[in-house]
Amino acid sequence: MDVAKRIRDALAQIEREHKVRIFYACESGSRAWGFASPDSDYDIRFLYLHPRDWYLSVRLEKKRDVIELPIDDSLDVNGWDLRKALQLFQKSNPPLMEWLGSPIVYLESRGVAADMRALGAKAYSPAACHYHYWKMAKGNFRDYLQGETVSLKKYLYVLRPILAVRWIERGLCVVPTEFQRLVDAVADAPGLKKEIEAMLARKAAGEELARGPRINVLSEFLESELDRLQRTSFEKNEEPCPTSELDQLFQNALQKVWA
Repeated sequence: MDVAKRIRDALAQIEREHKVRIFYACESGSRAWGFASPDSDYDIRFLYLHPRDWYLSVRLEKKRDVIELPIDDSLDVNGWDLRKALQLFQKSNPPLMEWLGSPIVYLESRGVAADMRALGAKAYSPAACHYHYWKMAKGNFRDYLQGETVSLKKYLYVLRPILAVRWIERGLCVVPTEFQRLVDAVADAPGLKKEIEAMLARKAAGEELARGPRINVLSEFLESELDRLQRTSFEKNEEPCPTSELDQLFQNALQKVWA
Protein backbone atom coordinates (compact mmCIF):
# COMPACT_ATOMS: atom_id res chain seq x y z
CA MET A 1 0.00 0.00 0.00
CA ASP A 2 1.36 3.42 -0.91
CA VAL A 3 2.02 5.96 1.85
CA ALA A 4 -0.60 8.48 0.68
CA LYS A 5 -3.32 5.82 0.91
CA ARG A 6 -2.12 4.72 4.35
CA ILE A 7 -2.37 8.33 5.53
CA ARG A 8 -5.87 8.77 4.07
CA ASP A 9 -6.98 5.52 5.66
CA ALA A 10 -5.57 6.55 9.06
CA LEU A 11 -7.42 9.87 8.94
CA ALA A 12 -10.66 8.17 7.92
CA GLN A 13 -10.27 5.69 10.78
CA ILE A 14 -9.85 8.57 13.24
CA GLU A 15 -13.02 10.23 11.97
CA ARG A 16 -15.01 7.01 12.38
CA GLU A 17 -13.70 6.00 15.78
CA HIS A 18 -13.74 9.45 17.41
CA LYS A 19 -16.81 10.83 15.62
CA VAL A 20 -14.98 13.95 14.46
CA ARG A 21 -14.34 15.64 11.15
CA ILE A 22 -10.78 16.44 10.10
CA PHE A 23 -10.57 19.56 7.98
CA TYR A 24 -6.80 19.92 7.70
CA ALA A 25 -3.90 17.44 7.68
CA CYS A 26 -0.31 18.10 6.75
CA GLU A 27 3.27 16.92 7.09
CA SER A 28 5.41 18.38 9.85
CA GLY A 29 9.03 17.82 10.88
CA SER A 30 11.89 16.99 8.58
CA ARG A 31 9.82 16.19 5.50
CA ALA A 32 8.02 19.54 5.69
CA TRP A 33 11.23 21.38 6.51
CA GLY A 34 12.93 19.84 3.48
CA PHE A 35 15.74 17.81 4.98
CA ALA A 36 14.27 14.33 5.31
CA SER A 37 16.22 11.18 4.59
CA PRO A 38 14.63 8.64 2.22
CA ASP A 39 13.65 6.53 5.25
CA SER A 40 12.40 9.35 7.49
CA ASP A 41 9.09 8.89 9.30
CA TYR A 42 5.95 10.66 8.15
CA ASP A 43 4.88 13.12 10.85
CA ILE A 44 1.20 13.74 10.15
CA ARG A 45 -0.51 16.56 12.04
CA PHE A 46 -4.19 17.41 11.74
CA LEU A 47 -6.96 19.70 13.03
CA TYR A 48 -10.48 18.50 13.68
CA LEU A 49 -13.89 19.38 15.09
CA HIS A 50 -16.46 17.48 17.13
CA PRO A 51 -20.18 18.09 16.48
CA ARG A 52 -21.51 21.30 18.06
CA ASP A 53 -23.15 19.65 21.08
CA TRP A 54 -19.86 18.11 22.21
CA TYR A 55 -18.73 21.63 23.17
CA LEU A 56 -21.91 22.38 25.13
CA SER A 57 -20.75 20.83 28.37
CA VAL A 58 -20.15 22.14 31.88
CA ARG A 59 -17.10 19.87 31.98
CA LEU A 60 -15.67 20.88 28.61
CA GLU A 61 -12.24 21.60 30.10
CA LYS A 62 -12.05 17.98 31.29
CA LYS A 63 -12.58 16.57 27.81
CA ARG A 64 -9.60 15.38 25.82
CA ASP A 65 -8.68 17.74 22.98
CA VAL A 66 -5.89 15.70 21.37
CA ILE A 67 -6.09 12.56 19.25
CA GLU A 68 -3.00 10.39 18.84
CA LEU A 69 -2.49 7.12 17.04
CA PRO A 70 0.16 4.66 18.23
CA ILE A 71 3.35 5.25 16.28
CA ASP A 72 4.00 2.46 13.79
CA ASP A 73 7.10 1.81 11.72
CA SER A 74 6.79 4.98 9.64
CA LEU A 75 3.64 6.97 10.52
CA ASP A 76 3.38 9.35 13.47
CA VAL A 77 -0.19 10.72 13.44
CA ASN A 78 -1.72 13.14 15.93
CA GLY A 79 -3.93 16.19 15.92
CA TRP A 80 -5.64 18.92 17.91
CA ASP A 81 -9.23 19.94 18.38
CA LEU A 82 -9.83 23.34 16.77
CA ARG A 83 -10.70 24.95 20.10
CA LYS A 84 -7.32 23.93 21.54
CA ALA A 85 -5.60 25.01 18.32
CA LEU A 86 -7.16 28.48 18.43
CA GLN A 87 -6.12 28.97 22.05
CA LEU A 88 -2.54 28.20 21.02
CA PHE A 89 -2.90 30.21 17.83
CA GLN A 90 -3.71 33.28 19.93
CA LYS A 91 -0.33 32.76 21.65
CA SER A 92 1.47 32.51 18.31
CA ASN A 93 2.32 28.84 18.82
CA PRO A 94 5.22 28.17 16.38
CA PRO A 95 4.49 24.48 15.67
CA LEU A 96 0.89 25.35 14.73
CA MET A 97 2.13 28.21 12.53
CA GLU A 98 4.42 25.70 10.82
CA TRP A 99 1.55 23.26 10.26
CA LEU A 100 -0.50 25.95 8.56
CA GLY A 101 2.49 26.80 6.36
CA SER A 102 3.46 23.23 5.53
CA PRO A 103 4.32 22.64 1.86
CA ILE A 104 2.92 19.09 2.12
CA VAL A 105 -0.84 19.09 2.70
CA TYR A 106 -2.74 15.80 2.74
CA LEU A 107 -6.22 17.18 3.34
CA GLU A 108 -7.73 20.67 3.39
CA SER A 109 -11.45 21.31 3.26
CA ARG A 110 -14.15 23.82 4.19
CA GLY A 111 -11.76 26.77 4.21
CA VAL A 112 -11.07 26.71 7.96
CA ALA A 113 -7.29 26.54 7.64
CA ALA A 114 -7.45 29.38 5.12
CA ASP A 115 -9.45 31.44 7.64
CA MET A 116 -6.72 30.81 10.22
CA ARG A 117 -4.00 31.86 7.80
CA ALA A 118 -5.94 35.05 7.09
CA LEU A 119 -5.67 35.89 10.80
CA GLY A 120 -2.00 34.91 10.86
CA ALA A 121 -0.63 38.44 10.93
CA LYS A 122 -2.76 39.29 13.97
CA ALA A 123 -1.82 36.09 15.80
CA TYR A 124 1.90 36.26 15.00
CA SER A 125 4.08 37.35 17.92
CA PRO A 126 7.74 37.92 16.97
CA ALA A 127 8.74 37.93 20.65
CA ALA A 128 7.05 34.60 21.43
CA CYS A 129 8.47 32.92 18.33
CA HIS A 130 11.93 34.40 18.95
CA TYR A 131 11.97 32.88 22.43
CA HIS A 132 10.67 29.50 21.23
CA TYR A 133 13.29 29.10 18.51
CA TRP A 134 16.13 30.37 20.68
CA LYS A 135 15.31 27.87 23.45
CA MET A 136 15.04 25.05 20.89
CA ALA A 137 18.44 25.90 19.38
CA LYS A 138 20.07 26.26 22.78
CA GLY A 139 18.76 22.89 24.02
CA ASN A 140 19.66 20.95 20.88
CA PHE A 141 23.15 22.47 20.76
CA ARG A 142 23.76 21.58 24.41
CA ASP A 143 22.49 18.01 23.98
CA TYR A 144 24.01 17.01 20.64
CA LEU A 145 26.83 19.28 19.46
CA GLN A 146 29.34 19.32 22.31
CA GLY A 147 32.90 18.05 21.92
CA GLU A 148 34.99 17.10 18.92
CA THR A 149 32.70 14.22 17.85
CA VAL A 150 29.06 15.17 17.40
CA SER A 151 25.75 13.98 15.97
CA LEU A 152 26.09 15.45 12.49
CA LYS A 153 22.41 15.47 11.53
CA LYS A 154 21.65 17.52 14.64
CA TYR A 155 23.40 20.48 13.03
CA LEU A 156 20.23 20.89 10.97
CA TYR A 157 18.07 20.83 14.10
CA VAL A 158 20.06 23.71 15.58
CA LEU A 159 20.58 25.64 12.37
CA ARG A 160 16.88 25.80 11.57
CA PRO A 161 15.81 27.52 14.82
CA ILE A 162 18.86 29.81 14.73
CA LEU A 163 18.04 30.90 11.18
CA ALA A 164 14.41 31.32 12.24
CA VAL A 165 15.56 33.75 14.94
CA ARG A 166 17.58 35.70 12.38
CA TRP A 167 14.50 35.80 10.12
CA ILE A 168 12.44 37.24 12.98
CA GLU A 169 15.11 39.79 13.90
CA ARG A 170 15.12 41.08 10.33
CA GLY A 171 11.38 41.71 10.44
CA LEU A 172 10.51 39.20 7.72
CA CYS A 173 7.12 38.30 9.25
CA VAL A 174 5.92 34.75 9.96
CA VAL A 175 8.74 32.19 9.93
CA PRO A 176 8.43 29.89 6.91
CA THR A 177 8.21 26.13 7.37
CA GLU A 178 10.70 25.35 4.61
CA PHE A 179 14.34 25.32 5.74
CA GLN A 180 15.61 26.32 2.29
CA ARG A 181 13.76 29.64 2.45
CA LEU A 182 15.55 30.44 5.70
CA VAL A 183 18.90 29.45 4.20
CA ASP A 184 18.35 31.60 1.11
CA ALA A 185 17.28 34.63 3.14
CA VAL A 186 19.50 34.75 6.22
CA ALA A 187 22.37 32.22 5.99
CA ASP A 188 24.78 34.91 4.91
CA ALA A 189 27.76 34.28 7.22
CA PRO A 190 30.99 33.40 5.31
CA GLY A 191 31.02 29.80 4.13
CA LEU A 192 27.80 28.97 5.95
CA LYS A 193 25.50 28.35 3.00
CA LYS A 194 28.07 26.11 1.27
CA GLU A 195 28.36 23.85 4.32
CA ILE A 196 24.59 23.69 4.77
CA GLU A 197 24.01 22.78 1.12
CA ALA A 198 26.65 20.02 1.36
CA MET A 199 24.96 18.56 4.44
CA LEU A 200 21.50 18.70 2.82
CA ALA A 201 22.83 16.90 -0.24
CA ARG A 202 24.35 14.14 1.90
CA LYS A 203 21.13 13.66 3.86
CA ALA A 204 18.98 13.59 0.73
CA ALA A 205 21.31 10.97 -0.74
CA GLY A 206 20.53 8.69 2.18
CA GLU A 207 23.62 9.14 4.35
CA GLU A 208 22.85 8.46 7.99
CA LEU A 209 24.87 11.45 9.25
CA ALA A 210 25.32 9.78 12.62
CA ARG A 211 28.38 10.76 14.65
CA GLY A 212 31.50 12.32 13.23
CA PRO A 213 34.06 15.12 13.64
CA ARG A 214 32.54 18.53 14.29
CA ILE A 215 32.23 20.86 11.31
CA ASN A 216 34.07 24.00 12.34
CA VAL A 217 32.22 26.47 10.10
CA LEU A 218 28.85 25.33 11.45
CA SER A 219 29.92 24.98 15.07
CA GLU A 220 31.59 28.38 15.18
CA PHE A 221 28.57 30.05 13.60
CA LEU A 222 26.18 28.42 16.06
CA GLU A 223 28.38 29.19 19.07
CA SER A 224 28.63 32.81 18.01
CA GLU A 225 24.89 33.16 17.47
CA LEU A 226 23.96 31.45 20.73
CA ASP A 227 26.38 33.64 22.64
CA ARG A 228 24.92 36.75 20.98
CA LEU A 229 21.35 35.68 21.70
CA GLN A 230 22.18 34.94 25.33
CA ARG A 231 22.94 38.66 25.68
CA THR A 232 20.05 39.88 23.52
CA SER A 233 16.62 40.97 24.68
CA PHE A 234 13.77 40.73 22.21
CA GLU A 235 10.74 42.15 23.93
CA LYS A 236 7.92 44.01 22.25
CA ASN A 237 4.54 45.21 23.38
CA GLU A 238 2.22 43.11 21.26
CA GLU A 239 -1.53 42.85 21.33
CA PRO A 240 -2.86 39.28 21.04
CA CYS A 241 -5.29 38.38 18.29
CA PRO A 242 -8.73 39.49 19.55
CA THR A 243 -10.65 36.65 21.19
CA SER A 244 -13.83 37.85 19.49
CA GLU A 245 -12.31 37.13 16.08
CA LEU A 246 -11.22 33.66 17.15
CA ASP A 247 -14.69 32.97 18.57
CA GLN A 248 -16.21 33.96 15.25
CA LEU A 249 -13.77 31.76 13.35
CA PHE A 250 -14.63 28.81 15.62
CA GLN A 251 -18.39 29.32 15.23
CA ASN A 252 -18.08 29.66 11.46
CA ALA A 253 -15.93 26.54 11.33
CA LEU A 254 -18.56 24.48 13.15
CA GLN A 255 -21.12 25.51 10.56
CA LYS A 256 -18.82 24.86 7.61
CA VAL A 257 -17.50 21.52 8.75
CA TRP A 258 -20.79 20.07 10.00
CA ALA A 259 -23.14 21.67 7.48
